[in-house]
Amino acid sequence: MTADTPHPSAGSRATDRPGDTSPFALGLLLRRAHWRVAGVMTEALRPLGVELRHFAVLLVLADRGPTVQRDLGPATGSDKAGIMRVVDDLERMGLAVRKAVPGDRRVRAVEITPRGVELFDAAHVAAEPLAERLVADLGSGERERLTALLTRFAHPAEGEA
Repeated sequence: MTADTPHPSAGSRATDRPGDTSPFALGLLLRRAHWRVAGVMTEALRPLGVELRHFAVLLVLADRGPTVQRDLGPATGSDKAGIMRVVDDLERMGLAVRKAVPGDRRVRAVEITPRGVELFDAAHVAAEPLAERLVADLGSGERERLTALLTRFAHPAEGEA
C-alpha cells in the first residue's frame, strides 16, 4: 500500500471473533470449530491407537463397504500419497485389507476387517462423552439446529453448490 491509499478499517479485517462481518468470517469460524472438534476426537481416538486420518478412512469403509483405493482420497479430503500411507497403516494394524477388484487386476479395493469394525464401534463409545462436552453450552434444541444447518451447508441440494 502507498501512503496515499487508505488502510482498511480494523472493523473490515477478517477475524474469527464474534461479530466479524468480513467475507472470511464464516470460513474462519468453521476452521476454529474444526480445530476444536478435531482436538476432542483426537483425544478419543488416542487410546485406541489410531489418528483422525485413519478413522476417516474407516468411516468411509464402514459406510460404503469395500472402496477402490483411489476413491478414498476424495472421500476423506486426502491426496493419493496420503491415502496410500493411511491404508498401509490400517493394513499393518489389521483394521483393513486391500483386495483385488474382479475384472481389473491393477485396481485394489480396501475393505474394513472385523477388527476394524470393533475399533470403529469402540471409537464411537469413547467419543460420546467428549462429543457431549463439546455441545454442553448449547441451549435446548440448539445442538439439533446446529447439526441441521451444518448438514445443509456441507451437503447442499443439487445446483446450490
